Amino acid sequence: MINNTLPPQAPYSLEIRDIHKSFEPGTEVLSGISLKVRRGEFITLLGSSGCGKTTTLRIIAGLEMPDSGSVFLNGEDVTALPPEKRGVNTVFQNYALFPHMTVEDNIAYALKLRRTPKEEIKASVKEMLSLVQLEGFEKRRPDSLSGGQRQRVAIARSLISRPEVLLLDEPLGALDLQLRRAMQHELKSLQKKLGITFLYITHDQEEAINMSDRIAVMRSGSFEQVGTPDEVYNRPRTSYAASFVGNANILKGFMLEQKDRLLNIAVGTGKADVLLPEGEAVPKPAEQLTLAIRSENIQVDEKNLLDDADAKALLSPYALTAVVKEKSFAGGQLRLSLLLPSGETVIASRYGLDSCLSPGMEVTWHFRPENAVLVDRARKLR
Repeated sequence: MINNTLPPQAPYSLEIRDIHKSFEPGTEVLSGISLKVRRGEFITLLGSSGCGKTTTLRIIAGLEMPDSGSVFLNGEDVTALPPEKRGVNTVFQNYALFPHMTVEDNIAYALKLRRTPKEEIKASVKEMLSLVQLEGFEKRRPDSLSGGQRQRVAIARSLISRPEVLLLDEPLGALDLQLRRAMQHELKSLQKKLGITFLYITHDQEEAINMSDRIAVMRSGSFEQVGTPDEVYNRPRTSYAASFVGNANILKGFMLEQKDRLLNIAVGTGKADVLLPEGEAVPKPAEQLTLAIRSENIQVDEKNLLDDADAKALLSPYALTAVVKEKSFAGGQLRLSLLLPSGETVIASRYGLDSCLSPGMEVTWHFRPENAVLVDRARKLR
């Protein structure tokens, strides 16, 4: 009698537990990282070169062994298993296609190794070609394809065996900007259609925000923050996460007074209000604080009405002063570099190119209380 009952699935496709890795004594590349990835999730490891992203991917793939810690796939400990027995595939930046094989043979390679019946291989290759929009390219060789087409072939080859997790190591890094953005949308659409778990590696913050369900910001072998793109961008936990994702302004200050969830904080030579999130511990009087404010949330008095008390009141209860240091335009955005009396610099940005401001002018600026985030402090609940 045939048992048609499917084996139970673990709640997570992938789990890494307390992974440590060093390549030289005393130099730890990964410092006890742990991460749980839900089934069908698109999660991105985001960080600068040397932060440990690729080492993490290679350990998950079985290409490197951790010094300690464990890797679980669908609830099974696979730490000691070789790469071919893990149920994961990897897509690299350089495509890694066989140049002497046709597109069809490249895609079918994994199934041929498994001695899959020919008719099944043919049907699967046809399905993959349709999925990556390369119908009619079966007999072409990699050197006759564009970079985007070769990357699609590499993705199709990795997906044809239906891996539990697909690992992607900066797969779009070699493409030009326009094609890269088009491929971002294609990859995300493909992942949702198949429901396969994607673990994606990039140093490009825009790419991570556009594609991911969650982002794990890495720094020096540790996770600075793991959260949705909205959480990482709008509610960063650390000054590094705030600066790396979106280039936030980081300002130092200290607590003056508190009224309910509204904190009055000394910033430079002025004062500002900050709204404390629900459930976060209230700072102590005179406690040193670090604020992160996105450049688009810095409001500048464009009319330079520094001496107009009525205008200043409309801007903010506490209008801070600065001198315009630089003015530039990029990607349809106006960027103002503001020099504060304390010597710190704040960047303000907005869409549109019109501005009456110029370097050397004194201005007032402010931010809304809900747009400043306290970072670099323990998130303890009351």
